[in-house]
Amino acid sequence: MSNSTLFLRADQAERRLCLLANAAARRRAVRNLFRAVSRLGDGMFWYSLMVVLPLWQGAAGLFTSLRLAVVGAVGLGIYKLLKHRLVRERPYIGLIGIDCAMPPLDRYSFPSGHTLHAAGFTTVAVTAFPALASVLVPFALLVAASRVILGLHYPTDVLAGAAIGYGVAEAVLQLV
Repeated sequence: MSNSTLFLRADQAERRLCLLANAAARRRAVRNLFRAVSRLGDGMFWYSLMVVLPLWQGAAGLFTSLRLAVVGAVGLGIYKLLKHRLVRERPYIGLIGIDCAMPPLDRYSFPSGHTLHAAGFTTVAVTAFPALASVLVPFALLVAASRVILGLHYPTDVLAGAAIGYGVAEAVLQLV
């Protein structure tokens, strides 16, 4: 099988997955749930975590919140650089049958900034406080899923965002 055939099949599979996931957003309860998750993933949830950690865990919480802030800043820089260079249109723009179930924060889809930050913040917070995994891991997964379900990202946007976020978090954990 040639590389072009392999890429074509992968692209077709990704498009089918987008259509299948986005179909779930036609149900009002599903759409509302994932809109709420996505809005929390805009930053409100993570900023709240950064405020609560020092109050809950003292100096260790403050240090973790500082690491989270570094992950956020570095992640944002990488996100903006890639978005403006790679300019991949969002699925609801490029695919027939995908509904935009929530207004996007910007025009392009690659990588998913929501997922990048969810993966990065979760990695740092759970490394410091493993008990938070039972809340943060499911929330991060819901944020990632919301991006595809709402028609805002392709699965590869989400996977790339998660990989970048995890990589940034690991670098910060090593360096800060």
